[in-house]
Amino acid sequence: MKIYFAPLDGVTSHIYRNAYADFFEGVDKYFAPFISPCHNPKLKGKEIKDLLPENNNDKVRLIPQIMANNAEYFVKGAKQIAEMGYDEVNLNAGCPSGTVVPKGRGAGFLKDTYLMEKFFDEIFEKLDMKISVKTRIGLTDADEFEEIMEVYNKFPFEEIIIHPRTRVQLYKGEPDMEAFDMAYRISKNKLSYNGNIFTLEDYKEIESKYKINSVMLGRGLLRNPNLAEEIKQNKKIEISKEKLRKFYDRVFDDFAADMSSDKHLLNKMIEMWNYWSYATTDQHKCAKMIRKAHNVQKYRQAVDEIFEKFI
Repeated sequence: MKIYFAPLDGVTSHIYRNAYADFFEGVDKYFAPFISPCHNPKLKGKEIKDLLPENNNDKVRLIPQIMANNAEYFVKGAKQIAEMGYDEVNLNAGCPSGTVVPKGRGAGFLKDTYLMEKFFDEIFEKLDMKISVKTRIGLTDADEFEEIMEVYNKFPFEEIIIHPRTRVQLYKGEPDMEAFDMAYRISKNKLSYNGNIFTLEDYKEIESKYKINSVMLGRGLLRNPNLAEEIKQNKKIEISKEKLRKFYDRVFDDFAADMSSDKHLLNKMIEMWNYWSYATTDQHKCAKMIRKAHNVQKYRQAVDEIFEKFI
């Protein structure tokens, strides 16, 4: 079973990926947070900074992701990505954000299967590279998914990564396994499962039911960086306090070197500790301690206290 690291916008950038890959093992592919090609002839430097091979170390096998509902823009972006040496691109058909869905992108791409089919006809005709898709099961109702799957079945995707929630669910409630069951029965493409794998036991439940190519982990890997290795070795693996502290400090230092403002840096760390606090004995208190750190010195003091008392 292959293990994929999910793309989390603003979190799993090259800075986090490189640090993670230097400290932990088990991940076979990393998916980059999406880029959004538009009418411009070329993707700009800021847009592709995260994808540049020189910004991703040799331990990271990276798959770029594009969010688009315009085939011309997708093809243009994918060709520039191919020029960087990538042989696969992933379509984001799952982002539930209210800023993209009304524009027919992300999960909003799923609302019109006729336009989906036209889009795929064009990109598969014009691109000579592997194309995968990360998808939700519909906008408002899982009943939409069968028609969506019928479209996917018409094209030779590298794989279909399914997060079995609708857009309106966001990340709430339980994944709809009946929808995934249906896709598993009818799919002509390889499938990957994504959603609510937080522990080795969660993974084993999926593995016991489905003969699939891979699983994608997101929040589970951020909460427990050892999860991929636990899955590969089929056993719980404790992370030493020293290793965890070195990893957290590496992420902090690398973001600090990349960001011009302490305010932005601390906001980034607040975002990280929303996940990292799950590794402590008091998740809510530790996250609150980080939120109250109004400068870098206080942040470091808060982290010292967390490691002394809660890890």
